[in-house]
Amino acid sequence: MRARSVVVVLYDGVQSLDVTGPVEVFAGAGAAARQPGAYEVTTASPGGRPVRSCSGLRLLPDADLAGVGPVHTLLVPGGVPSEDREDVLVRRIRELADGAERVVSVCTGAFLLAEAGLLSGRRVTTHWAFCEELARRFPDVTVDPDPIHVRDGNVATSAGVTAGIDLALALVEEDFGREAALLIARHLVVFLRRPGNQAQFSTQLAAQVAARQPLREVQRWIAEHPEADLSVEALAHRSALSPRHFARAFAAEVGVPPGRYVDGVRLEAARRLLEDTDDGIEEIARSCGYGTPEAMRRAFVRSLAAPPAEYRRRFRSAPAGGH
Repeated sequence: MRARSVVVVLYDGVQSLDVTGPVEVFAGAGAAARQPGAYEVTTASPGGRPVRSCSGLRLLPDADLAGVGPVHTLLVPGGVPSEDREDVLVRRIRELADGAERVVSVCTGAFLLAEAGLLSGRRVTTHWAFCEELARRFPDVTVDPDPIHVRDGNVATSAGVTAGIDLALALVEEDFGREAALLIARHLVVFLRRPGNQAQFSTQLAAQVAARQPLREVQRWIAEHPEADLSVEALAHRSALSPRHFARAFAAEVGVPPGRYVDGVRLEAARRLLEDTDDGIEEIARSCGYGTPEAMRRAFVRSLAAPPAEYRRRFRSAPAGGH
């Protein structure tokens, strides 16, 4: 089988992990798929010049960006390109994308794809901190701030840094199957893949941390005990506040009402158990505070548009009994 050519665009100000994460995944695909040279990875910069990443790491490209091609997968990592180089980058990205089978961005690489006119009319994502800016600058692009990666046609965009590894694993799985992606993930000591529609950050990270110690303790208790009585009355008692005062203070300091926060934590806990364990649906429902499988099913359908059994089938990290 002919190697799939992967061109990774380098430029001064690039995020080094956006480059090295996917490259490590593609590099491991040959052994994992038992097809040496499954991908031919080429790093290329304008003029073939060495570049300095945003962290100061110096990267030596393989080739001049002007001379590479044809391309199977064009990968544009995030970073902050210098203004005098951006026009050159955008023009060449547009040219290479025209003949590529897949165009991929990591983190703020989506801005370069948008500048090249490659995201018009598409649903995309980028690092959560830059989603509003991307939507404002490119109103013809539908920006979804939640998923870790999004596929729209032959264009795939991903969130920040480590999401590039998730997306690369998903591409390997698409090309060579789940087992190959699993072997690479085990070697890199990462999940096989977080599902693309998984939130960029957990409920605990998405919410604010309460300023007051009693409320922070309540947040910790919720995360550690999703099966417990997490009603406003019970949580208010733990924080030594009246239910009304607790509900107002929690919403003000955490940014969401306590009920919504609890729903998010329970859903996240149930998702992890479905992905990573062999526990039955009824057992998971009980251990995550849903009480009944039907209550958990309703929560999954409402939030994820898939019942628990279907979610497990699609997003399980490893086959039952796997290691």
